[in-house]
Amino acid sequence: MVTADPSIRSAERFRLRSRYPRTIGRNARLGSHGDAPASEILVLRTADGRTGWGLVEGAPGDASRLVGRSLSEQISPDSGVLDPAERWADVALHDLLGVVADAPVHALLGGHGPLVPAGPDGSGAPASPGSHASPGSPAVPVYDGAMYFDDLDPDASPRGIDVILAQCRADAAAGFTGFKLKIGRGHRWMPREAGDRRDVEVTRAVREAFPDARILVDANDGYDLAGFLRYLEAVADVDLYWVEEPFLDDAGDLAALRAWLDAHCPATRIAEGESSPDVPALMPIAAAGHIDVLLMDVLSFGITAWRQLMPEVIAAGAHASPHAWGEPLKTVYAAHLAAGLGGVEIVEGVPGTVDGIDPALLRPVDGMLHLSDRPGFGIPLPEDEHLLPSR
Repeated sequence: MVTADPSIRSAERFRLRSRYPRTIGRNARLGSHGDAPASEILVLRTADGRTGWGLVEGAPGDASRLVGRSLSEQISPDSGVLDPAERWADVALHDLLGVVADAPVHALLGGHGPLVPAGPDGSGAPASPGSHASPGSPAVPVYDGAMYFDDLDPDASPRGIDVILAQCRADAAAGFTGFKLKIGRGHRWMPREAGDRRDVEVTRAVREAFPDARILVDANDGYDLAGFLRYLEAVADVDLYWVEEPFLDDAGDLAALRAWLDAHCPATRIAEGESSPDVPALMPIAAAGHIDVLLMDVLSFGITAWRQLMPEVIAAGAHASPHAWGEPLKTVYAAHLAAGLGGVEIVEGVPGTVDGIDPALLRPVDGMLHLSDRPGFGIPLPEDEHLLPSR
């Protein structure tokens, strides 16, 4: 018998394989990111036969604590996961909550948008076949987050800037209309002056090849303030949408950067908060107008934490874009947060596939990810053959 508040019968962990369309190279701080991870997932099944599931990041908690208890004991439709010790199950519990309520997660979160309606009656492009998006379903802008330092590989015969342009063309053909370029080559992989010059050359080359694209840059803290201002001076006419983590967080340096941008490129946003974020320290900087976009990760920070923080972000006059790099499914979760909570203008797209999942559910159309109108996150659990044993 189906009930309005089912108990959880089982909580099982598996791994699920993702695949990027190509090997992803280095950034300013880390070596090759490889071909994509086999990610940990949690699958919850209720006593009345319903299923919710999702990615798990970091050390998982005690799955046995979830079993035998009602859903309402563990998650509230109004606020999210009730016990901080169980936030490791944040995604699966939200997915199951949507399944039980027969509603998409973005609707449970309030449907605050702003949204672009999918389909021919809205201003967004039609959803791709198989996406299960109805004409009233939301579509969320996404950018391509896969532009790393592949120009430097292989060491014996680097491919140069042309490979970056080829990758942009391939990802544009896959539905992306904006690109985030990794910069900071001079931090670790090239002599400082030569690396900074290459960052400028890549940025300008992508703008020339894609004059209408939204271009973002991410330095992974690979510059200092003076060096980053020199980079900006060299690309001031490129019309960057945002600059992400240009240097280690410092309130004074971020204020100086915002002042420079206001004088030269006022529309360019400053995005911070991905790497080991100190949220209490970042929020006053955002309230002062020196951080425009907060980036805490959709998994490691979490959906429940974002539900609690977003009103404060909006009150500060800032925006959010929950970090999603690493796994294509994280883009779907971030898009539901955007469509549900508001305060998000664009989310990070992770090109790739996930074993056993319809690629249309993960693929943007003309730069927009069209969310399924299925309950929960709208992603059916893959068949057993795709579920690998947990570590």
